[in-house]
Amino acid sequence: MRVLFTTLGSPSHGRAQLPLARALAAAGHEVLVATTPEIASVFGKDDVRVTPAMGEFHLHTFITPQVLEQAGRRGPDGEVTREVMERILPLAMAGPMAGKLRECLLPVAREFRPGLILRDGADLASCLISEELGVPQLPTPSGSTNLIDPAEVLPGLNGLRAELGLPVLGDPLSIVPHGRIDCVPAAFSFARHLPPSWSYRQSVAVDRGSVLPRWIADLPTDRPLVLAALGTALPMLREAAAGGDAMHLPMPDSVRTLRSMITAASRLEECTVIVSTSGIPVEADGLPRHVHVTDRVPQPLLLESVDLFLTHGGFNSIREALRTATPMAVIPQFGDQLGNACRVQELGLGREVTDRTPEGIATAVREVLADPAVGARARAARLAMLALPEIDRAVTDLEGLL
Repeated sequence: MRVLFTTLGSPSHGRAQLPLARALAAAGHEVLVATTPEIASVFGKDDVRVTPAMGEFHLHTFITPQVLEQAGRRGPDGEVTREVMERILPLAMAGPMAGKLRECLLPVAREFRPGLILRDGADLASCLISEELGVPQLPTPSGSTNLIDPAEVLPGLNGLRAELGLPVLGDPLSIVPHGRIDCVPAAFSFARHLPPSWSYRQSVAVDRGSVLPRWIADLPTDRPLVLAALGTALPMLREAAAGGDAMHLPMPDSVRTLRSMITAASRLEECTVIVSTSGIPVEADGLPRHVHVTDRVPQPLLLESVDLFLTHGGFNSIREALRTATPMAVIPQFGDQLGNACRVQELGLGREVTDRTPEGIATAVREVLADPAVGARARAARLAMLALPEIDRAVTDLEGLL
């Protein structure tokens, strides 16, 4: 069968889909990934076709002043609360963004003639394309799938359906008529508005050939090991803003957050701390010997030996931490990360860092490390993850769906 993947956002979205695309290709199915130039290289080493048909496509360009006004009041200091964010993203994704994305993807789909569409959670255009072509679609693991309320996107999608001459639908769950694909067990789901569906084990071997650098292997093991990282989306947004892109949605200062994390790491003298900057430039001279700053690390591998993960709370990072039973301290920055941080705390898998000063971050890290209940809960999550079938099983399930 022919399978069309759609991927947008940051490279982490591509890595979330890569194990499934790889499994489908290995089973002899023809796979085409429609994505952006920034993400295309994620799939470069695998036996799949890739087209950067979306061009330079970014969600933040659709968060206009009109969308912000529709989303309603912000917090007392003008900050974007979780509640407002949960209204902003559906309004942006189901309106002009879905219309524009459909213009990019429909010609690709008509030429490729897929029997199945596996879409990025932020790609609601493929809901319409699947209805136009009469083929099934399912969202793949993503923070957008977890965050959006189907009832909030239904009016926007129905407006587009009416323009296209498609039947207007009344069921909000019409965006997932065949379910969704996830890599988290139902008991640990981060999807607030969608029922459990097709769940498979999170892979720890996403990047082929990745190994830990020697300097990490030589670190002392007589103290807790902490990994601190901000993910891949913030650096991209920072570059977009520096390039002149209009940012109507207030964005966190990634450099300031990273500096606070490094200062907090300096105070954790009882730990060894690795800080991954994702390429964000920061001053790292004069740090104590227990702090190690690097551009990037093979995160899924390193988490297998980490005692605590200080993270921005992206859904990829959270799934990797669940797979390796790694307790978390979460400093959410924007989007689904706000809800993810809350969910981590609800599930007992760690703490949300509400005091973002260096002292507050260090205190949260120490509290999580000292709480045996968090470690026990993290181990329970890993056992639940290991009870899921491997991603190769998804191939058989999807073949059965068709």
